[in-house]
Amino acid sequence: MKRNRLERLIIISILAALSFILMLIQFPIPFIPPFLTVDFSDIPAFIGFILFGGVAGSLIIIMKIVLYGLLMASEPIGPLANMLAAFSLLLPIYFIHERRRTKKSLIVGFAAGIIVLTLMMAVLNYFVLLPMYGIIIDHSDLIENIRAVVTAGIIPFNLVKGILVCLVAYLVYVKLIPKLRR
Repeated sequence: MKRNRLERLIIISILAALSFILMLIQFPIPFIPPFLTVDFSDIPAFIGFILFGGVAGSLIIIMKIVLYGLLMASEPIGPLANMLAAFSLLLPIYFIHERRRTKKSLIVGFAAGIIVLTLMMAVLNYFVLLPMYGIIIDHSDLIENIRAVVTAGIIPFNLVKGILVCLVAYLVYVKLIPKLRR
């Protein structure tokens, strides 16, 4: 029993470290504001959610953000937005897939996750994150054009990011998860 718990804790820690490393590998999407970059740091958390459940997946997200915040971040808004985006995408996937554990439920979860991610981040960016970011870095033009930034930048970005992350997560689910369960 103790060994099983230790193995689980070690795997969760490795997934969190991998998530942190993947967060460092970012790329922009053409025609989207350059401060919005895609990374695949949600994939290890997705693995944690599927293999060990909600607490483990959540811990991976939180540990990734804490590591990033302590070692890399120059401001708190980006890591906070990343954490909120990860939970917005992965929690619907987890809760929908957990009920049936089929590929169909996973795909429905992906669709729900992308929708929740897009809506949640649009609302949070409009009312909270972008205004805070504009204040911290003194970008009054960002605050003045917030509707355009959310409509032309945040919404398309989160749709594209959600689709890309879900495509990779599906490949991981099909190819890697069965091997990890053994």
